[in-house]
Amino acid sequence: MSNVTKAMPTKAADEIGKAGKVTVDDLSLQLQVLKDDIAALTSTVSTYSQSKASAARDTAQQKASEFSAAAQERAKETHKQAEDFIRTQPGTAIGIAAGAGFLIGLLTARR
Repeated sequence: MSNVTKAMPTKAADEIGKAGKVTVDDLSLQLQVLKDDIAALTSTVSTYSQSKASAARDTAQQKASEFSAAAQERAKETHKQAEDFIRTQPGTAIGIAAGAGFLIGLLTARR
């Protein structure tokens, strides 16, 4: 029995092994079956990869949306705190704004 027939666990391989002859047609048939199997495997792997990529994309979009919502909420809270500070301590707020404006003016004037 040849090495080719040992690797083939099919009924056709058993028949070829019993006959002791492997023809070109038999090998061609086996190659075609192998090509079909490889094509099916490639298709399955491609489909699996696409589904995993889609799932990863959906998860990333969901996380980005959650982070965006959280950042917007923090920005609103900070804005509210700034407004409350300006209402409760207007003199201090004007002093901070004037100091920040002065520093920004110094930094931009040197360029």
